[in-house]
Amino acid sequence: MPADHADGPAPAPGRARGFVHHACLYGSDEDFLAMALPFVRAGLAAEEPVLAATTPANIDLLRRALGERAYALDTAETAYFGRRPVERVSAFLRYHDRRARPGRRMRMIAEPVWGGRSDRQIAEWQRMESGLNVLLAALPVWMICPYDTRVVSPAVAEAACATHPACLKGERLTPCASYTDPGVYAEAVRPAPVAAPPTAAVAGPADRVADVRRFARERAAAAGLAGERLALAELAVCEAANHLLGAGGARLALRAWEEPGAVLYELTRPEPSGAPVPPFAGFRPPGDAPGAEDGLWLARSLSEWLDVRTAGPATLITLRVAGPRDAEWL
Repeated sequence: MPADHADGPAPAPGRARGFVHHACLYGSDEDFLAMALPFVRAGLAAEEPVLAATTPANIDLLRRALGERAYALDTAETAYFGRRPVERVSAFLRYHDRRARPGRRMRMIAEPVWGGRSDRQIAEWQRMESGLNVLLAALPVWMICPYDTRVVSPAVAEAACATHPACLKGERLTPCASYTDPGVYAEAVRPAPVAAPPTAAVAGPADRVADVRRFARERAAAAGLAGERLALAELAVCEAANHLLGAGGARLALRAWEEPGAVLYELTRPEPSGAPVPPFAGFRPPGDAPGAEDGLWLARSLSEWLDVRTAGPATLITLRVAGPRDAEWL
C-alpha cells in the first residue's frame, strides 16, 4: 500500500491493530482486481485470514487470478452474508471469532448489495456502513467495501465517501473529504418516521412487560399470525419494551397497526427515563456475559426493521414484523 494511507502508514503484514475501513469505487472487472488482488495476495502472504464477501462474478474473478493461492481465500456470496444490517454485523463478528489468530490482523472485502433495495433499506445499510466504524473499532480488521459504479446509483456511490474514512483506487488511497462522524451520519440519513393510522390499536400506559406481551400477542393474532410466527412477533415486541422499561419508573404507550405484508408496533416512552438509546444499540450479538443491549439485538433480529428515535423528551421504538402474507416465512 502507498505511503498516503489515510489512517497513517499501512499496517505491517501480520501485525494486529484496530479497525481500518476503506471504500473502493470501481467501474470494471479490471478496476476491481486492481484493488482486490494485491490486497488479498498481501494478506495471504502474511498468513492473515482473508475473506472476500462479494458477488459470485467477483469471487470467480479473484479465484482465477489467484490460481493455486485461491484455496487459501475464504469467500461468501454477499447476498447471503447477512441479509439485513443486524445480520451483517453478526456475520462479520462470527467470521472474526472463528478465524482470528492471536496477534494477527485479518482482511475482509465486504461488498454490500444495493440493487433492488427500497429507500428505507438503503438508508439502513448506509447507517450500518457508517456504524461499522464504531461497532468494529476495537477489532484488528482491515475491511474494504467495494461499490460497483456500473450498478449503484450516484447517490449511493457518493454516500460511500461519507461512511468510509478513505477510498481506494487500485492501490492508491485517498482520504474522503466528506467522511462524517458515524453518530452525526446516522441521524442525518434516518428514514422518515412511519405515521400510525387513526385506526391503530392503542394500549397503555404500561409499566410491565406482561401487559406489553398481552397487547403484542392480541394484535399479532388479529393480523393472522399463529404458532411460531406469533410467538416470535410477541418476543420481538417484548424485548424492545424491556429495553425501554429498564429505566426505573418508565411507562409505555403502545400502538399497533397492519400494513400490506406486515404488522407494525410503536412503543413510546414519553418521559426521558434512563440514558438515551445510542444510534447503533443492539447491533452487536450477545456475548458470554449478559449485556444491556442483548434484548434490543434480539428484537432487531426478529423484526424486519427496528427504528429508535427521540421526539422531544420521548423515546420511540417502531418495529415491523412480517405478516401472514409474507411468503418468505411460510
